[in-house]
Parts: sequence; structure tokens; C-alpha cells
Amino acid sequence: MRLLQHIRILCLSSFIIVSNIIVAQEKLRAPAYPLVTHNPNFSIWSTDSELNGSPTQHWTEQDHSLLGILKVDNKYYRFLGAETKIYESILAASDEIDYQADYTETEPEIGWEKTSYNSNNWKKGEAPFSDNIKEAKTLWKSNDLWYRRTFDLKNTDLKNLYLKLRHDDNVVVYLNGNKIYETKGWQHRYKYLPIDQNITRQLKLKDNVLAIHIKNTGGGQWLDAGLVTEAPTMQNVIIKKAKQTDITLNANQTIYTFDCDNVTLTATFTSPLLLDDLKLMSRPISYLSVKVTSKDKKEHRAKLYIGASSNIAVYTPQQEVVVTKYTQNNLNILKAGTVEQPVLQKKNDDMRIDWGYFYLSAPASNSQHYISTVNSSLLPFVLNNQINTKTEVTGKNLVLNTITDLGSFKTQEAETVLMLGYDEIYSINYFGSNLKPWFKKDDMSMNNTLAVAANEYKNIINRVEIFDKKIYEDCLAAGGKKYADLCNLVYRQAIAAHTLVESPEGEILFLSKENNSGGFINTVDVTYPSAPLFLIYNPDLLKGMLNGIFYYSEKSGKWNKPYPTHDLGVYPIATGHIYGEDMPVEEAGNMIILTAAIAHQEGNAEYAKKHWETLTTWADYLTKEGFDPGNQLCTDDFAGHLTRNANLSIKAIMGIASYGKLAGMLGDEKVEKKYISTAKKMAKDWKKIDRDSDHYSLAFGAKGTWSQKYNLVWDDILNLNIFSKSIINKEIKYYLTKQNKYGLPLDSRKTYTKSDWVIWTATLAENEADFKALIRPMWTYANETPDRVPISDFHETTNAKRINFKGRSVVGGYFIKLLKVKAQK
Repeated sequence: MRLLQHIRILCLSSFIIVSNIIVAQEKLRAPAYPLVTHNPNFSIWSTDSELNGSPTQHWTEQDHSLLGILKVDNKYYRFLGAETKIYESILAASDEIDYQADYTETEPEIGWEKTSYNSNNWKKGEAPFSDNIKEAKTLWKSNDLWYRRTFDLKNTDLKNLYLKLRHDDNVVVYLNGNKIYETKGWQHRYKYLPIDQNITRQLKLKDNVLAIHIKNTGGGQWLDAGLVTEAPTMQNVIIKKAKQTDITLNANQTIYTFDCDNVTLTATFTSPLLLDDLKLMSRPISYLSVKVTSKDKKEHRAKLYIGASSNIAVYTPQQEVVVTKYTQNNLNILKAGTVEQPVLQKKNDDMRIDWGYFYLSAPASNSQHYISTVNSSLLPFVLNNQINTKTEVTGKNLVLNTITDLGSFKTQEAETVLMLGYDEIYSINYFGSNLKPWFKKDDMSMNNTLAVAANEYKNIINRVEIFDKKIYEDCLAAGGKKYADLCNLVYRQAIAAHTLVESPEGEILFLSKENNSGGFINTVDVTYPSAPLFLIYNPDLLKGMLNGIFYYSEKSGKWNKPYPTHDLGVYPIATGHIYGEDMPVEEAGNMIILTAAIAHQEGNAEYAKKHWETLTTWADYLTKEGFDPGNQLCTDDFAGHLTRNANLSIKAIMGIASYGKLAGMLGDEKVEKKYISTAKKMAKDWKKIDRDSDHYSLAFGAKGTWSQKYNLVWDDILNLNIFSKSIINKEIKYYLTKQNKYGLPLDSRKTYTKSDWVIWTATLAENEADFKALIRPMWTYANETPDRVPISDFHETTNAKRINFKGRSVVGGYFIKLLKVKAQK
């Protein structure tokens, strides 16, 4: 027994024992590492294996720069982030100024791109050019657009010139008749493309021409362009890149260790997302702890610089911000927000918040704080320049700076803790009511919230460490090391794709943003895969994901269909369904199954009782339409419409059985028997219709096809016992013959997969070996994917490349195996 305990402890420390030899196990290299993770707006990541390898980013891949430098004696070591490029406009785009360009939608003569061409007979229009009526200054709906913009320069001595371009779709770009860029596809944000210096040298003081041909190939249309140069940076300052020696990723913490010659530095990012404590979980404050220790046991003196970009509080870098500094509650505080403050005025997928305020704070006892431009931010730290004493600065691309004196240390450890926070003021527009973030329910100010967070730091870290150890141990016991690694990886991501608020009716709302797949808010078939994490640790949060959907059907007066909506709008505006079409069987099955899962976890069906009439309508719809679905979408909508979808039929059957289970829990045995019997009969018919030799088909009658039947997982978890175990055994055996290096394809149509569904499918396996065989490629995908973004749940199984999606909440579904294990105890 003691030997087994010893092995268990070593496993938790990333070691195993083989023939009495201790062998180090491979650490998972995350696609991106979470640093500050609270909601879709306040979400900062390191997209490099080294914390100081590149600028830190928002999940949308825009720089949300944090910079950290340690001064030890007279040497400087950069351990956090990297310098972000700042651009100065030579020819401003429409996000900075209003401008006109000549344009035509009729193909012009040869030479239209040259400076000598006369475009006086073309139309004149303001940029941007788009088919989006709300955003276009000039409406463009034809297939082709030719654009010419003539401009002068103050001087032609330009270095590091870039084309600033946003386009949808295919473009060819010329500068003074020279082709400088050509690509197919679209880019829904500005990209900065270097221009060859030989072409830059040909620019003149007068009458230069930027010329573009853009072609629409489908979907949206957009064109805007300009020219920029890199802003100068501080020169002749020697700052050494600290050598990263270790990284540890836990559920709520990311811990980095660095070698700074004679000193060891440990930087720990903690976002305390403890799901059983909504007050703490919703508090939008992350901690950055920096500890230094002497390696040579000699005395050293250290100072710490932390800089945060004001761009953390903007949608685009061109927006002006106001940064203020003050001291309160023994904290030096820096606060940044846009001048404009357009509260809840925008909704989009690829969006950063531009209302509310970002905060950076440090203990007042040993720190200084100041506001600067990017180019001057380090001067007081490395050159002892005078600190800017202004208490308020307005501008663009500003920096919030702190310098902390860590003092002298020899044998003891020196530590300081900084806090990063964001006060959104209002988070969600919920059917016309602007809702405050949950942490402000008691009208607590952000300054007092920072003070409480500082006072509770040690207690919170202790709780986090206990929880993180427990969650890893539980996942390790449920599915092995690789499974536990994956759950650690996605914990914060799954939670931070939501926002917690309270409805006007006093109900909890935990609203997801469908990150990088439309930006929809409270999408039902995003809630469905993400649910396992929240079922385990706090079913109230899952209720918060369902409450808005029930409200929409029952009280809003905006939805009267016999099945649930797909969504409530585009984040952060939850005012009604906006997705292109419905998913009737998908969403009805999802809502009933998840309501039953809540009842199963809580041991009562009181939540279902509140919505019984609605659940009954949906269950009856599934009984009528669910077994042999018509030509409709399911949650895997990227795969297109499918008739007679066998896995969708399983969902309908699980939904009907779940309704029967709920009726039984509410004491209605007659209704329970009716719906359970219906589900069992359907399951028998399903087995007959869908069988295809040694497996089951993608769709009824589609011989020679196959698909993952991940929806079967609820049969065991909810103790429904509707389907024959032989179906699962046959399917798992077949799946093991279809795996590629990076996982099991979603179905026979393509080689791509969804990692959340693979883990659900693996959870169907009745033996540990089969489960691990299906999980192993998922770990390898996460470890080797070249796409350094918050992990995508949609990837190619042959090369580990992301197909689409990133930073989504659906990875909460990785916890399905742990949910099953706990449900069976």
C-alpha cells in the first residue's frame, strides 16, 4: 500500500517508476498559456512556450501587452512579454480619419494602377467600402471594386513602411504602380504588411497613388487601407532576456521560473476561478506574484518593472484613452479607459472591450507608479529619468507603469504581488436591461474590491492550491496523466468564455460568448458540450446558462416555436435570436438533457418543475420529429445539413428519456413510463435501421459511412439504460481502427475532428485501455499543434492544424469523463 501511495505521489510530480528507476514524464506544451482569464473581454494569454518570447495577447490575437523586467544589482532581465510594435500613420485609414478615394465597379483600362492614370471620371466615395449598411461609408455590393487614393508626403525618408489593410475578399495592392501585396481570402482586422525598401524609395513628395483591386467571392465585403511606419523605440539599453527554466500549468495558476544569472525569479499568474464561490469567481482581478531568491547565497538588490498597455481597454489602438493614477487603501493604482466610453454599443466576435476601466495596482509601501508613452515607459527604470508626475494623461498607446523596490535579499525570499483588474461598469444588454457584472451586485466599488482582493490574497492562494491539487488528482484517477493534463489546460478557458450577471428577475445568468465562431451569446449547442465542468463543480452555473433560454421561450414574447432558440444574439447584446436558422432537434435535446443532468447532480427535479410546461412542449416535439430527423443542422453545423442524422437521433432519444426521468423524479410514474418506453422503442428501432456491418452509420440508410456517437454518453451518466451496450462496444472497437495521429475524425466525410466530442466518445469506452487510446492523440494534438492560440476544439487529425475556432467554452466538455466517474460513485 505504501509503495502504491509513493508511486501516486511521484505521478503527480510528473514522474513514473519503471523497474525502480525514476523517469521524468513529458510535460504538456500548451498551445497558449492563460495569464489573466475572467470573461471574453478580460482575457490575456502568452502564445509562446516562453513567457518572454512574444507580446502577450487577448484571445482574439491582438496584443494586450504586459511587460516585466527585473533589475538585479546593475543588470536587467526581461521575463514577461516583448515589445509591441507601435505604428505611426503616414496615410491614415478610416479608423483614424475620414477620407475619400476614387473608385469604380466597372473594369478600367490597362494601367489603372499607375500614377499617370487619370481617374477623374471614377466615382468618389468615403472609406470603408462594405456591404454592411451599418458600418459602410460607401456601400459596395458588386463583385469587383477598383480603388485609387492619391496622397502627398512631408518627406520621403521612410524606413520600415507597412501597408495597413483590412479586406474581404481577394485583393491585389499597388503602390505607385508596383505590386506590393496579393492574397486570396479575407481579413476582418487590420494587418500590417511590410513594404520592400526598394519600392519605398520610389515614393515622391507629391501625387503618390495607392491602388487596389478587390474581388468579392461570397459572404461579407470590406475594403480599407493606409500606410504606416514603425514608431522609434528606445535604443542602446541592454536588457537581457531571462532564461526560462520551467513552466507549470495548473487549473487556476500558470507558474514560470527564470534564471537571471545569480538570481532565480518565479512569476505566478493566478485567476482564482473557484466555481463554488461565485463572489470570488466573478471578481475580475488576477494576481501576478513575483518572487526572487539568491542562487549564490550572496546579497543582491532587486527592482521590478511591470508595464501594461492601455490597449487592454480599447477595441482598436487608434482610440484615445485616459489614464489616471492615485493611491488608495495602501495601493498605488493606475486606471485606463477610453475617452469615448461607448457602453454596450458594439457587438462582434473579433472584438475587444472599449468601455469600462482597466486597473493595475501594486502595494504603495514600496512602489512607484506613472503614466507614459510606449517609447518612454522604461526610461525611469533603466536610465533613472525623472518619473512623470502627472496624475492624468490622455492619448493613444499609453503605458501603465509600476516600479517596485524588492530591497536586498540573501537567504530570504523577496516577493511582491500586483493585481490586474477590469471594471466593465455594465457587462450585458439583456432584453433591453443593462446588467452590471455579478461582483457589483452589492454596489461595491472597484477600489474597495481591489482592497479586499489584496487583503484576501494569502487565503485565496491557499484555497487555489488546495483546489488545483484536488482537481488534478481527481482527473488523474479518472483518466490518467494525459487526461488530467488536458483538463488543467482548459479549465480557465472554459470559464472565461462566460460572463456572470444577475437578471432583472433575480436569476443567475452565466452567458457564454461563442468565441471565434460567430460571437453569439448564450448559444445552446455551445452550452451543451461545456456543461460537464459546471455540473461537477456548481450546477447553479449551468442553470445560469439555461435560464436565459427558458426566459426567451416563456416570458419574452419573442419566441413561440415548439423547440428552443439557438442563441440570444451576439455578445454582449442578448436581445433575441440572430443565427441564420434553427436547430430544432439539436437544441430541444440539449435543453432537456441538461435539465435532467442538473436534477441528477442535485438529487431533485425542482429546477425542471419550474419549467415543466416548456420542457413538455420540447419533449413532445422530439417524440414527433426527433427519431428520424429531417434535413437540418446539428451542433456540428460546419459540416453542413444532414438528413436522417443517426447521432442527432440519439440526442432526441436521450432527450425523451431524460424527460421521462424528470417526470419520475417529480413523482409522475405514468408520464415517466410513457416517455421511457417511447425512448426504449426508438433505441431498438435505431439499432436495426442504422446498423452497418461492424459499426453504425453516419445517417440512416447511408451504408459505408460512420460517425462518432458521442451523444450516447448520457445513457450511463444519467442512468437511463436506453441503448444496448453492444452498440457502444461495437462503435469503440470500430473507432480504434479509424484514428489518425492527432485523433479520431468526427465522421467519414472529412479527416477533421472536434476534440470535445472525441473525449465524449472516449468516455463511452468500458475499459481504461480503450479510453486512453482515444485520449492520447488529443494530448499529442494539444502538445504539437502549430497554432499558438487558446486551444481550438476544431482541428485536422492529420497535421494538428486548427481548422477554425479558438478560446471557446466547449472545452469544459473535457471533464465528461470525470463527471461520469463521479456519477457512478
